[in-house]
Amino acid sequence: MTSDDTNPLGEYLRARRELVTPESVGIPRFGVRRVPGLRREEVAMLAGISADYYLRLEQGRDRKPSVQVLESLARVLRLDEAATEYLLGLAADKPRRTRRRARRETVAPGIGKLLDSLAMPAFLEGRYFDVLAANDLATAISPRLTAGRNRLRDVFLDPAEQALYPEWELATVGLVAGFRESVGTDTDDSRFIELVGELSLASERFRKLWGRHDVLARRGAPVTFNHPQVGELTLNREKLAVGGSAGQLLVIYHADRGSVNAEKLGLLASYQAEAPDQQPQHTRSRGPSPA
Repeated sequence: MTSDDTNPLGEYLRARRELVTPESVGIPRFGVRRVPGLRREEVAMLAGISADYYLRLEQGRDRKPSVQVLESLARVLRLDEAATEYLLGLAADKPRRTRRRARRETVAPGIGKLLDSLAMPAFLEGRYFDVLAANDLATAISPRLTAGRNRLRDVFLDPAEQALYPEWELATVGLVAGFRESVGTDTDDSRFIELVGELSLASERFRKLWGRHDVLARRGAPVTFNHPQVGELTLNREKLAVGGSAGQLLVIYHADRGSVNAEKLGLLASYQAEAPDQQPQHTRSRGPSPA
């Protein structure tokens, strides 16, 4: 089945509908409900459209709803700005096209020099959450933060990477939602299909989260590691867009000045400085080969 035969708009509406409780939208609960979340007719009523029209949207028999209808549905389904933009994108007119090969993501020379100059852990994250480049301090945080690795594969499939996160399940929620936002509706290239297919088969956790259709903007937030050398380590994580490189983000970890975490980060830096000289991480790979 090709991407043209699927019903992404209907799948998204159905998945999000099942996550909205009746109580959250002011509908009293009477007796036993046979469906999780809201019923179709309840969504239609709250959005001000007919139940038959909403059914056609979910079934893919009408794929061109107006912006006003979509915004009403977004309000009922409690979608934030990023998720609303994703919903609008699902209904946008797109030219029919054959499945594309993935484009190789490259590292701009200036970004490689910047990574080497930073006195903080930092790496370059690609559109599909590939590690395109990383400095030595990033590798000190996790040996998997090296060029050529993929964050989704490591967090979902590598037990050593999972052990770094004391709140692993919470971390995976944000990771998958950010991945869906990063890819958006451009899901017809081989890189995306291969990655989602592999993870869906290998990880029940990924398969469950992917089915929720969560969308979350890729932004910074505090993150806590259970580091094997320095113990619990909480750092601020910033995600900065790289100009001229669609979908690439510069990810930087830093600690609050004068904090215990700053001391631990300094200790990790000293361990890294004492290690044998290594080739800078960003020169080892220019990103993963296209699928």
